[in-house]
Amino acid sequence: MTRSEITENLRVALDTLRSRKVRSALTILGIVIGVTSVICVAAIIDGLNGYIQNRIKTFGSRSFFVTRIPPGFTGLGPLPARVRTRKYLEIADAQFLRENVPGLDISAAFSNRIDFTQQQPDSMRYGDEHVERLIVRGTQPEYAAALPLFTVATGRYISEFDEEHARNVVVIGSAIADSLFPHTDPIGKVAKLDGRLYEVIGVFEKDPGMFGGFGVDQFACIPLSNFHKNFPQVREVFLIFTVREDADLDVTRDQVIEALRRHRRVPYHAENDFDVADPNFFITLWNQLTGAMALLTGVISSIGLLVGGIGVMNIMLISVTERTSEIGIRKAIGARKADIRVQFLLEAVTLSGIGGVLGILAGGAISLAVRALVSIPATISPFWVCLGVAISVGVGLFFGYYPANRAANLDPIVCLRYE
Repeated sequence: MTRSEITENLRVALDTLRSRKVRSALTILGIVIGVTSVICVAAIIDGLNGYIQNRIKTFGSRSFFVTRIPPGFTGLGPLPARVRTRKYLEIADAQFLRENVPGLDISAAFSNRIDFTQQQPDSMRYGDEHVERLIVRGTQPEYAAALPLFTVATGRYISEFDEEHARNVVVIGSAIADSLFPHTDPIGKVAKLDGRLYEVIGVFEKDPGMFGGFGVDQFACIPLSNFHKNFPQVREVFLIFTVREDADLDVTRDQVIEALRRHRRVPYHAENDFDVADPNFFITLWNQLTGAMALLTGVISSIGLLVGGIGVMNIMLISVTERTSEIGIRKAIGARKADIRVQFLLEAVTLSGIGGVLGILAGGAISLAVRALVSIPATISPFWVCLGVAISVGVGLFFGYYPANRAANLDPIVCLRYE
Protein backbone atom coordinates (compact mmCIF):
# COMPACT_ATOMS: atom_id res chain seq x y z
CA MET A 1 0.00 0.00 0.00
CA THR A 2 1.38 3.37 -1.02
CA ARG A 3 1.75 6.41 1.19
CA SER A 4 -1.12 8.18 -0.60
CA GLU A 5 -3.38 5.20 0.02
CA ILE A 6 -2.45 5.16 3.72
CA THR A 7 -3.10 8.91 3.91
CA GLU A 8 -6.46 8.49 2.19
CA ASN A 9 -7.48 5.65 4.53
CA LEU A 10 -6.40 7.72 7.53
CA ARG A 11 -8.49 10.66 6.30
CA VAL A 12 -11.50 8.37 5.87
CA ALA A 13 -10.97 7.01 9.39
CA LEU A 14 -10.87 10.52 10.87
CA ASP A 15 -14.00 11.53 8.96
CA THR A 16 -15.79 8.45 10.26
CA LEU A 17 -14.78 9.21 13.87
CA ARG A 18 -15.70 12.88 13.44
CA SER A 19 -19.18 11.95 12.27
CA ARG A 20 -19.73 9.84 15.42
CA LYS A 21 -18.17 12.06 18.08
CA VAL A 22 -20.11 10.90 21.14
CA ARG A 23 -19.81 7.21 20.36
CA SER A 24 -16.11 7.56 19.64
CA ALA A 25 -15.51 9.52 22.84
CA LEU A 26 -17.25 6.91 24.98
CA THR A 27 -15.32 4.16 23.21
CA ILE A 28 -11.90 5.60 23.95
CA LEU A 29 -12.71 6.50 27.57
CA GLY A 30 -11.38 3.19 28.87
CA ILE A 31 -8.13 3.66 26.93
CA VAL A 32 -7.78 7.20 28.27
CA ILE A 33 -8.22 5.96 31.85
CA GLY A 34 -5.76 3.08 31.39
CA VAL A 35 -3.02 5.17 29.77
CA THR A 36 -3.55 8.03 32.26
CA SER A 37 -3.05 5.71 35.23
CA VAL A 38 0.11 4.23 33.68
CA ILE A 39 1.61 7.66 32.96
CA CYS A 40 0.71 9.06 36.39
CA VAL A 41 2.12 6.19 38.43
CA ALA A 42 5.18 5.83 36.19
CA ALA A 43 5.94 9.56 36.52
CA ILE A 44 5.58 9.48 40.29
CA ILE A 45 7.66 6.30 40.68
CA ASP A 46 10.40 7.58 38.34
CA GLY A 47 10.59 10.86 40.22
CA LEU A 48 10.63 9.16 43.60
CA ASN A 49 13.27 6.66 42.45
CA GLY A 50 15.63 9.48 41.53
CA TYR A 51 14.87 11.29 44.76
CA ILE A 52 15.39 8.18 46.90
CA GLN A 53 18.65 7.28 45.16
CA ASN A 54 20.00 10.80 45.69
CA ARG A 55 18.84 10.62 49.28
CA ILE A 56 20.58 7.28 49.84
CA LYS A 57 23.83 8.75 48.54
CA THR A 58 23.85 11.09 51.54
CA PHE A 59 24.28 8.03 53.75
CA GLY A 60 27.64 7.36 52.13
CA SER A 61 28.28 4.66 49.54
CA ARG A 62 30.83 2.92 51.80
CA SER A 63 28.86 3.09 55.05
CA PHE A 64 27.38 0.01 56.72
CA PHE A 65 25.04 -0.37 59.68
CA VAL A 66 25.07 -3.19 62.23
CA THR A 67 21.81 -3.77 64.11
CA ARG A 68 20.37 -6.35 66.44
CA ILE A 69 16.92 -6.08 64.82
CA PRO A 70 16.74 -6.66 61.04
CA PRO A 71 16.57 -3.24 59.33
CA GLY A 72 13.48 -4.26 57.38
CA PHE A 73 11.42 -4.78 60.54
CA THR A 74 8.55 -2.25 60.62
CA GLY A 75 7.43 -2.76 64.20
CA LEU A 76 3.89 -3.64 63.07
CA GLY A 77 4.14 -7.27 64.17
CA PRO A 78 5.86 -9.35 66.83
CA LEU A 79 9.53 -10.19 66.46
CA PRO A 80 10.40 -13.84 65.88
CA ALA A 81 11.77 -15.51 69.02
CA ARG A 82 15.17 -16.10 67.42
CA VAL A 83 15.50 -12.33 66.86
CA ARG A 84 13.92 -11.23 70.15
CA THR A 85 16.41 -13.29 72.17
CA ARG A 86 19.52 -11.88 70.45
CA LYS A 87 22.12 -10.25 72.66
CA TYR A 88 22.24 -6.49 72.55
CA LEU A 89 25.11 -4.91 70.68
CA GLU A 90 27.60 -3.08 72.90
CA ILE A 91 29.62 0.11 72.62
CA ALA A 92 32.77 -1.97 72.95
CA ASP A 93 31.87 -3.76 69.70
CA ALA A 94 32.74 -0.62 67.74
CA GLN A 95 36.19 -0.44 69.30
CA PHE A 96 36.74 -4.17 68.71
CA LEU A 97 35.93 -3.80 65.01
CA ARG A 98 38.21 -0.78 64.73
CA GLU A 99 41.11 -2.81 66.15
CA ASN A 100 40.51 -6.12 64.37
CA VAL A 101 39.25 -5.33 60.85
CA PRO A 102 42.05 -3.73 58.79
CA GLY A 103 39.75 -2.49 56.00
CA LEU A 104 37.71 -0.22 58.28
CA ASP A 105 38.08 3.53 58.16
CA ILE A 106 35.57 4.55 60.86
CA SER A 107 33.68 2.50 63.42
CA ALA A 108 31.25 4.13 65.87
CA ALA A 109 28.32 3.27 68.09
CA PHE A 110 25.11 5.20 68.65
CA SER A 111 21.76 4.87 70.44
CA ASN A 112 18.32 6.37 69.92
CA ARG A 113 15.51 7.56 72.15
CA ILE A 114 12.60 7.75 69.74
CA ASP A 115 9.59 6.14 71.43
CA PHE A 116 6.72 8.52 70.68
CA THR A 117 4.30 6.37 72.66
CA GLN A 118 5.88 7.42 75.93
CA GLN A 119 3.81 9.69 78.17
CA GLN A 120 6.57 12.30 78.34
CA PRO A 121 8.17 12.59 74.88
CA ASP A 122 11.57 14.19 74.50
CA SER A 123 11.47 17.96 74.57
CA MET A 124 13.83 20.89 74.49
CA ARG A 125 13.26 24.35 75.98
CA TYR A 126 15.02 27.69 75.84
CA GLY A 127 13.37 30.62 77.55
CA ASP A 128 9.74 30.74 76.43
CA GLU A 129 10.36 28.60 73.34
CA HIS A 130 9.62 24.90 73.45
CA VAL A 131 10.07 21.96 71.04
CA GLU A 132 8.60 18.47 71.52
CA ARG A 133 8.89 15.08 69.85
CA LEU A 134 12.43 15.52 68.69
CA ILE A 135 14.82 12.59 68.33
CA VAL A 136 17.57 12.33 70.94
CA ARG A 137 20.54 10.33 69.66
CA GLY A 138 23.68 9.50 71.60
CA THR A 139 26.72 9.19 69.34
CA GLN A 140 30.45 8.79 69.46
CA PRO A 141 32.62 11.56 67.94
CA GLU A 142 33.27 9.62 64.72
CA TYR A 143 29.56 9.30 63.93
CA ALA A 144 29.21 12.50 61.86
CA ALA A 145 32.24 11.60 59.73
CA ALA A 146 30.75 8.15 59.03
CA LEU A 147 27.35 9.54 58.02
CA PRO A 148 27.65 12.61 55.75
CA LEU A 149 23.95 13.33 56.27
CA PHE A 150 24.86 14.70 59.72
CA THR A 151 27.07 17.56 58.57
CA VAL A 152 27.50 20.47 60.96
CA ALA A 153 26.69 23.84 59.39
CA THR A 154 27.73 26.07 62.32
CA GLY A 155 29.68 25.30 65.46
CA ARG A 156 31.25 21.87 65.88
CA TYR A 157 30.39 18.24 66.48
CA ILE A 158 30.94 16.17 69.62
CA SER A 159 34.63 15.75 70.48
CA GLU A 160 36.62 13.02 72.21
CA PHE A 161 36.83 15.27 75.28
CA ASP A 162 33.00 15.57 75.34
CA GLU A 163 32.67 11.80 75.10
CA GLU A 164 35.31 10.98 77.73
CA HIS A 165 33.77 13.35 80.29
CA ALA A 166 30.12 12.69 79.37
CA ARG A 167 29.61 16.43 78.96
CA ASN A 168 26.17 17.95 78.65
CA VAL A 169 26.63 19.27 75.12
CA VAL A 170 24.24 18.92 72.17
CA VAL A 171 24.25 19.40 68.41
CA ILE A 172 20.76 20.23 67.14
CA GLY A 173 18.92 20.14 63.84
CA SER A 174 18.12 23.26 61.86
CA ALA A 175 14.38 23.13 62.63
CA ILE A 176 15.05 22.88 66.38
CA ALA A 177 17.48 25.80 66.19
CA ASP A 178 14.97 27.94 64.25
CA SER A 179 12.24 27.20 66.79
CA LEU A 180 14.26 27.73 69.96
CA PHE A 181 16.54 30.52 68.76
CA PRO A 182 14.61 32.48 66.12
CA HIS A 183 16.45 35.76 66.72
CA THR A 184 19.83 34.75 68.17
CA ASP A 185 22.85 32.56 67.48
CA PRO A 186 22.27 29.21 69.24
CA ILE A 187 25.99 28.36 69.61
CA GLY A 188 27.01 28.59 73.25
CA LYS A 189 23.46 28.90 74.57
CA VAL A 190 22.30 26.60 77.37
CA ALA A 191 18.93 24.92 76.82
CA LYS A 192 16.99 22.28 78.72
CA LEU A 193 16.84 18.85 77.07
CA ASP A 194 14.37 16.64 78.95
CA GLY A 195 14.83 18.89 81.97
CA ARG A 196 18.65 18.77 81.93
CA LEU A 197 20.86 21.71 80.98
CA TYR A 198 22.83 21.24 77.76
CA GLU A 199 25.15 23.62 75.95
CA VAL A 200 24.44 23.93 72.22
CA ILE A 201 27.76 23.44 70.42
CA GLY A 202 26.58 23.00 66.83
CA VAL A 203 23.72 23.08 64.34
CA PHE A 204 23.34 20.56 61.51
CA GLU A 205 22.83 21.53 57.90
CA LYS A 206 19.19 21.78 56.93
CA ASP A 207 17.57 18.46 56.13
CA PRO A 208 13.77 18.29 56.48
CA GLY A 209 13.57 14.57 55.75
CA MET A 210 11.56 12.67 53.17
CA PHE A 211 7.88 13.38 52.46
CA GLY A 212 7.34 15.34 55.65
CA GLY A 213 8.92 12.62 57.81
CA PHE A 214 11.71 13.02 60.31
CA GLY A 215 15.04 14.28 59.03
CA VAL A 216 18.22 15.62 60.56
CA ASP A 217 16.30 18.83 61.32
CA GLN A 218 14.54 17.00 64.18
CA PHE A 219 17.66 15.43 65.73
CA ALA A 220 19.48 16.39 68.90
CA CYS A 221 22.80 14.52 69.19
CA ILE A 222 24.63 14.22 72.51
CA PRO A 223 27.74 12.25 73.58
CA LEU A 224 26.97 8.54 73.79
CA SER A 225 28.45 8.35 77.30
CA ASN A 226 26.16 11.15 78.43
CA PHE A 227 23.21 9.45 76.72
CA HIS A 228 23.65 6.21 78.65
CA LYS A 229 24.23 8.09 81.88
CA ASN A 230 20.93 9.97 81.54
CA PHE A 231 18.91 7.25 79.76
CA PRO A 232 20.15 3.96 81.24
CA GLN A 233 16.89 2.22 80.31
CA VAL A 234 17.78 2.39 76.58
CA ARG A 235 19.71 -0.80 75.90
CA GLU A 236 19.62 -0.86 72.11
CA VAL A 237 22.96 0.04 70.52
CA PHE A 238 23.67 0.40 66.80
CA LEU A 239 26.99 0.37 64.99
CA ILE A 240 28.07 2.22 61.89
CA PHE A 241 31.31 1.60 60.04
CA THR A 242 32.87 2.83 56.81
CA VAL A 243 35.24 0.97 54.52
CA ARG A 244 38.50 2.50 53.32
CA GLU A 245 38.69 3.52 49.66
CA ASP A 246 41.48 1.01 49.00
CA ALA A 247 39.61 -1.89 50.61
CA ASP A 248 37.08 -4.22 48.98
CA LEU A 249 33.54 -3.66 50.28
CA ASP A 250 32.43 -7.30 50.24
CA VAL A 251 35.66 -8.61 51.74
CA THR A 252 35.62 -6.05 54.54
CA ARG A 253 31.93 -6.71 55.22
CA ASP A 254 32.68 -10.43 55.57
CA GLN A 255 35.58 -9.63 57.89
CA VAL A 256 33.28 -7.51 60.07
CA ILE A 257 30.77 -10.34 60.27
CA GLU A 258 33.46 -12.86 61.17
CA ALA A 259 34.97 -10.54 63.80
CA LEU A 260 31.58 -9.85 65.41
CA ARG A 261 30.70 -13.54 65.49
CA ARG A 262 33.98 -14.24 67.22
CA HIS A 263 33.61 -11.33 69.64
CA ARG A 264 30.01 -12.25 70.50
CA ARG A 265 30.90 -15.97 70.71
CA VAL A 266 28.38 -17.12 68.13
CA PRO A 267 28.70 -20.91 67.57
CA TYR A 268 30.10 -21.80 64.15
CA HIS A 269 26.91 -23.66 63.15
CA ALA A 270 24.51 -20.90 64.35
CA GLU A 271 23.20 -17.97 62.29
CA ASN A 272 24.35 -14.42 62.98
CA ASP A 273 22.74 -12.76 65.99
CA PHE A 274 22.99 -9.37 64.27
CA ASP A 275 22.36 -7.88 60.83
CA VAL A 276 24.68 -5.89 58.57
CA ALA A 277 23.12 -3.57 55.99
CA ASP A 278 24.44 -0.96 53.58
CA PRO A 279 22.46 1.92 52.03
CA ASN A 280 21.61 -0.28 49.04
CA PHE A 281 19.32 -2.19 51.38
CA PHE A 282 17.03 0.83 51.50
CA ILE A 283 17.05 1.06 47.71
CA THR A 284 16.13 -2.63 47.47
CA LEU A 285 13.34 -2.18 50.00
CA TRP A 286 12.07 0.86 48.11
CA ASN A 287 12.15 -1.03 44.80
CA GLN A 288 10.07 -3.80 46.36
CA LEU A 289 7.49 -1.25 47.49
CA THR A 290 7.34 0.52 44.13
CA GLY A 291 7.25 -2.84 42.36
CA ALA A 292 4.08 -3.74 44.24
CA MET A 293 2.64 -0.32 43.40
CA ALA A 294 3.51 -0.74 39.73
CA LEU A 295 1.92 -4.21 39.69
CA LEU A 296 -1.30 -2.87 41.21
CA THR A 297 -1.36 -0.02 38.71
CA GLY A 298 -0.75 -2.46 35.88
CA VAL A 299 -3.79 -4.49 36.92
CA ILE A 300 -5.99 -1.38 37.18
CA SER A 301 -4.81 0.06 33.87
CA SER A 302 -5.19 -3.34 32.18
CA ILE A 303 -8.86 -3.38 33.15
CA GLY A 304 -9.30 0.08 31.66
CA LEU A 305 -7.47 -0.92 28.49
CA LEU A 306 -9.49 -4.13 28.23
CA VAL A 307 -12.74 -2.18 28.52
CA GLY A 308 -11.45 0.33 25.99
CA GLY A 309 -10.34 -2.44 23.64
CA ILE A 310 -13.72 -4.14 23.80
CA GLY A 311 -15.30 -0.77 23.08
CA VAL A 312 -13.05 -0.36 20.02
CA MET A 313 -14.00 -3.81 18.77
CA ASN A 314 -17.67 -3.09 19.34
CA ILE A 315 -17.67 0.22 17.48
CA MET A 316 -15.68 -1.27 14.63
CA LEU A 317 -18.15 -4.15 14.26
CA ILE A 318 -20.97 -1.63 14.17
CA SER A 319 -19.01 0.39 11.60
CA VAL A 320 -18.56 -2.71 9.42
CA THR A 321 -22.30 -3.37 9.55
CA GLU A 322 -23.19 0.26 8.75
CA ARG A 323 -20.74 0.42 5.85
CA THR A 324 -21.47 -2.95 4.25
CA SER A 325 -22.66 -1.34 1.04
CA GLU A 326 -19.53 0.83 0.91
CA ILE A 327 -17.38 -2.30 1.32
CA GLY A 328 -19.24 -3.95 -1.57
CA ILE A 329 -18.72 -0.95 -3.85
CA ARG A 330 -15.01 -0.76 -3.01
CA LYS A 331 -14.56 -4.46 -3.76
CA ALA A 332 -16.56 -4.14 -6.97
CA ILE A 333 -14.19 -1.48 -8.30
CA GLY A 334 -11.10 -3.50 -7.46
CA ALA A 335 -10.28 -3.11 -3.75
CA ARG A 336 -8.43 -6.14 -2.38
CA LYS A 337 -9.00 -7.82 0.96
CA ALA A 338 -5.78 -6.29 2.24
CA ASP A 339 -7.02 -2.80 1.31
CA ILE A 340 -10.26 -3.27 3.27
CA ARG A 341 -8.41 -4.82 6.21
CA VAL A 342 -5.89 -1.97 6.38
CA GLN A 343 -8.66 0.64 6.13
CA PHE A 344 -10.51 -0.69 9.17
CA LEU A 345 -7.32 -1.41 11.10
CA LEU A 346 -6.21 2.18 10.57
CA GLU A 347 -9.57 3.36 11.82
CA ALA A 348 -9.24 1.23 14.98
CA VAL A 349 -5.64 2.34 15.55
CA THR A 350 -6.63 5.99 15.04
CA LEU A 351 -9.43 5.60 17.55
CA SER A 352 -7.21 3.99 20.20
CA GLY A 353 -4.29 6.28 19.36
CA ILE A 354 -6.40 9.36 20.07
CA GLY A 355 -7.32 7.78 23.40
CA GLY A 356 -3.63 7.17 24.11
CA VAL A 357 -2.65 10.76 23.33
CA LEU A 358 -5.45 12.10 25.53
CA GLY A 359 -4.36 9.70 28.29
CA ILE A 360 -0.74 10.88 28.04
CA LEU A 361 -1.83 14.53 28.21
CA ALA A 362 -4.12 13.84 31.17
CA GLY A 363 -1.44 11.81 32.95
CA GLY A 364 1.12 14.55 32.37
CA ALA A 365 -1.23 17.23 33.71
CA ILE A 366 -2.03 15.17 36.82
CA SER A 367 1.68 14.47 37.40
CA LEU A 368 2.53 18.16 37.19
CA ALA A 369 -0.31 18.96 39.59
CA VAL A 370 0.95 16.34 42.04
CA ARG A 371 4.46 17.77 41.79
CA ALA A 372 3.21 21.30 42.47
CA LEU A 373 0.60 20.60 45.16
CA VAL A 374 1.99 17.61 47.08
CA SER A 375 5.73 18.24 46.52
CA ILE A 376 6.24 14.74 45.13
CA PRO A 377 8.99 14.88 42.46
CA ALA A 378 6.98 13.34 39.62
CA THR A 379 9.02 13.10 36.40
CA ILE A 380 7.60 12.29 32.98
CA SER A 381 10.17 10.36 30.96
CA PRO A 382 10.11 9.92 27.14
CA PHE A 383 10.16 6.15 27.67
CA TRP A 384 6.76 6.10 29.37
CA VAL A 385 5.30 8.51 26.82
CA CYS A 386 6.44 6.20 24.01
CA LEU A 387 5.14 3.20 25.94
CA GLY A 388 1.75 4.89 26.35
CA VAL A 389 1.56 5.45 22.59
CA ALA A 390 2.66 1.87 21.91
CA ILE A 391 0.06 0.46 24.31
CA SER A 392 -2.78 2.45 22.77
CA VAL A 393 -1.73 1.50 19.22
CA GLY A 394 -1.35 -2.13 20.29
CA VAL A 395 -4.87 -2.13 21.73
CA GLY A 396 -6.20 -0.78 18.41
CA LEU A 397 -4.36 -3.42 16.41
CA PHE A 398 -5.36 -6.31 18.67
CA PHE A 399 -9.01 -5.48 19.12
CA GLY A 400 -9.44 -4.01 15.65
CA TYR A 401 -8.12 -6.98 13.74
CA TYR A 402 -11.25 -9.14 14.04
CA PRO A 403 -13.65 -6.46 12.72
CA ALA A 404 -11.17 -5.53 9.98
CA ASN A 405 -10.73 -9.17 8.95
CA ARG A 406 -14.49 -9.67 9.00
CA ALA A 407 -14.94 -6.68 6.69
CA ALA A 408 -12.21 -7.96 4.36
CA ASN A 409 -13.88 -11.38 4.00
CA LEU A 410 -17.37 -10.09 3.15
CA ASP A 411 -18.81 -11.25 -0.19
CA PRO A 412 -19.07 -8.22 -2.50
CA ILE A 413 -22.34 -9.46 -4.07
CA VAL A 414 -23.96 -9.85 -0.65
CA CYS A 415 -22.64 -6.42 0.34
CA LEU A 416 -24.17 -4.73 -2.72
CA ARG A 417 -27.55 -6.30 -2.00
CA TYR A 418 -27.38 -5.21 1.70
CA GLU A 419 -30.04 -2.65 2.69
